[in-house]
Amino acid sequence: MAKDYYGTLGVARDASTDDIKRAYRKLARQYHPDVNPDPSAHERFKEISTAYEVLSDDQKRQIVDLGGDPLGNGGGSGGAGAGGSFVGFQDIMDAFFGGGAATRGPRSRTRAGADAILPLPLDLFETAFGVEAPITVDTAVACETCEGAGTATGTHTRTCDTCNGRGEVQSIQRTFLGQVMTARPCPSCAGFGSVIPHPCATCGGDGRVRTRRTLTVKIPAGVEDQMRIRLAGQGEVGPGGGPAGDLYVEIHERPHDVFSRKGDDLHCRVTVPMAAAALGTRLTIKTLDSEENVDVNAGTQPGSTVRLKARGVPHLRGTGRGDLFVHLDVRTPTKLDADSERLLRDFASSRGEDIAELTKQGGFFSRMRDAFNGHA
Repeated sequence: MAKDYYGTLGVARDASTDDIKRAYRKLARQYHPDVNPDPSAHERFKEISTAYEVLSDDQKRQIVDLGGDPLGNGGGSGGAGAGGSFVGFQDIMDAFFGGGAATRGPRSRTRAGADAILPLPLDLFETAFGVEAPITVDTAVACETCEGAGTATGTHTRTCDTCNGRGEVQSIQRTFLGQVMTARPCPSCAGFGSVIPHPCATCGGDGRVRTRRTLTVKIPAGVEDQMRIRLAGQGEVGPGGGPAGDLYVEIHERPHDVFSRKGDDLHCRVTVPMAAAALGTRLTIKTLDSEENVDVNAGTQPGSTVRLKARGVPHLRGTGRGDLFVHLDVRTPTKLDADSERLLRDFASSRGEDIAELTKQGGFFSRMRDAFNGHA
């Protein structure tokens, strides 16, 4: 039975290329060995990577849609009827256009490695001004014992006796077109054209081993949450000691106790006493990297904002910084002693404000209600 690659990624059979890519990235973040140490997650990640490799390739995906398995023995595992084996997409093209007997040659044991993603939690100060952060990475590296060859010391690969080094075997099938010669990956050497009679005891013939490394990544000033820093060649070493993929360090900015961030601008809230807001005052604000004086003008209203230019986060590209916005919350006292209450009443009276009138039935709010209801 062919594998359900669509089910592995959790996408519909008519999913677009972008849908498949998004599903793979979402699952890779969850099950990648660098972020999920559970052994079962490693196997799950292999299944996800294989499914993405198949469905992101148009020819392999067409084989899946025809009922076959492009990674199975012979290029497919079903879909040709009850008694026959599945004919792969390339074999169908060969049969119609005369390329059936052409050989595709052995595939290399040396292949490029996969990219890796590593989350890196940072404080706001670190993302704003940059930092050199040590990171620990669990990835595949070239086996030092066999130097990536996969063979035991003093031994070498041997030409496959089944395919004589071609990496594939040919067969003749009777079809409605007549006799068609088809080629299949060699079952003895898996298409490599050679076998490893004595695998390396350290890596088991894969040419690589998993190990833990410590690196230092330089985070530039002004990075934002979810941004990625690319470290070229620091990802997974490929099978057979192939070139390593890239390592992507994904920034996770921790919430700050005082400041909230919007792009390169910072926001904070400061409480101002009612009397200070009415009379005016000066506040001292501690920013990310300095102390600044903020003038609160007399008569400042609740919700007012003071802008401090260039006191936000440095721009990632270019010069300059964002701004800091200080939002002022005017605090009204909840409890007054007799003297304070008298002073406030005298103040209201001097301004012609009849506080008692607002509390009477039929006062200001009642008159407003009557006006909305159409009463005289």
